[in-house]
Amino acid sequence: MHTVPRRSSFLFRLGSFVRFSHTIFALPFALISMLVAGNGRIEPIIFAWILLCMVGARTAAMCFNRLMDWEIDKQNPRTKERHTLISKPQGWCIAILSCMLAITAAHQLNPLCFRLSPLMIAIIFFYSLTKRFTSFSHLFLGMALGVAPLGAWAAVRGSLFNDPQPFVLATAVGLWTFGFDLIYATLDADFDKTQGLFSYPSRYGIPASLRLAKALHLAASLGFAAFGILCQLGAFYWASVFATALALIWEHRLAASEDPKRINQAFFQVNAIVSICLLAGVCGHFHIWTLLF
Repeated sequence: MHTVPRRSSFLFRLGSFVRFSHTIFALPFALISMLVAGNGRIEPIIFAWILLCMVGARTAAMCFNRLMDWEIDKQNPRTKERHTLISKPQGWCIAILSCMLAITAAHQLNPLCFRLSPLMIAIIFFYSLTKRFTSFSHLFLGMALGVAPLGAWAAVRGSLFNDPQPFVLATAVGLWTFGFDLIYATLDADFDKTQGLFSYPSRYGIPASLRLAKALHLAASLGFAAFGILCQLGAFYWASVFATALALIWEHRLAASEDPKRINQAFFQVNAIVSICLLAGVCGHFHIWTLLF
């Protein structure tokens, strides 16, 4: 992790603490689900509350993760600076306020979103505990990111369980996340082993982790394609699916080197391409200017 000067503004340090830049992984899929559920037309107020709910939920989840791993992160050379960015009491205050923001936004959207909001919070928080008892903690991170398209669909439609499309997209997002987190976790395989933490790479080894990640990303690509078929998305979307498949192939070429710099590049840059490219494909299908009317 890069060092952020203590004299930096609190918001800048908070953004680094919760890795706000990584919002680019989940938010595009919430927007994809929102656009498809609304057939390309979304009321600005609905969009605003979805955005606030996403920001609140993600910030709360990341703060909770940092707080649960506070002592562990101090010992990991890759993360040892995290605890210097903000204090623990500040972290708890931000986590609580962010939860309140997410639940308030869900309440403003519709009754279904409000009823599901405690379950959403439970799922996104639970991931932070899983590394203590299962090697499949990466799966639970996938489930946490998969909540985003489900919530956005419910926000627009006011229903969730009548349509398969959001569940197909959520599954594809979960598989994609599971795969890229396996790759990223290879950076901490030795540390996790020495600390008695559970992770797939620390238990089964890096080669096995990379093989599983390939299989998961193949399944995710098929899931993105299935979503396009179910939603009858056009050429723009299919071009984006093809582009993301190429990006994932590139990611695995980078990961195969086992070079930390290239793995970091694979984690952030390539996965940002995946999420943004698919969002662009959906925007192209609906013609983005329709959002203005």
